[in-house]
Amino acid sequence: MLIAGLSFAALAAVLHVYIFALESLSWTSPRTRAVFGTTADEAETTRMLAFNQGFYNLFLAVMTVVGICAVALGHNIVGVSLLFAGLGSMLAAALVLVASTSGMARAAVVQGAFPAFAIPLLSLSL
Repeated sequence: MLIAGLSFAALAAVLHVYIFALESLSWTSPRTRAVFGTTADEAETTRMLAFNQGFYNLFLAVMTVVGICAVALGHNIVGVSLLFAGLGSMLAAALVLVASTSGMARAAVVQGAFPAFAIPLLSLSL
């Protein structure tokens, strides 16, 4: 259970690094605008908001990776605490996304699926 939980946590972290790259590094590019369904004007207007939001996703990924590393080094209390904080925030963000914009349900599922699998698997491994 632990390896499976850590694997899903790692996948969640990788996905959130990708989201960071989209939001903070390539927000106004045509490819990213297609992913998020924004026009060039909308992307330019929201560029700084997306830049900031991307870093939130990066910080959640870093917290999760540090948690994985801590567990791997035998620091289970610290590691699991970081994992639950990072993964719980990722899952909560996905729920906020779907609750605030029902048209973003697919994106919320993508964002929240890995944490939704990781949390119970890690819980069962304790």
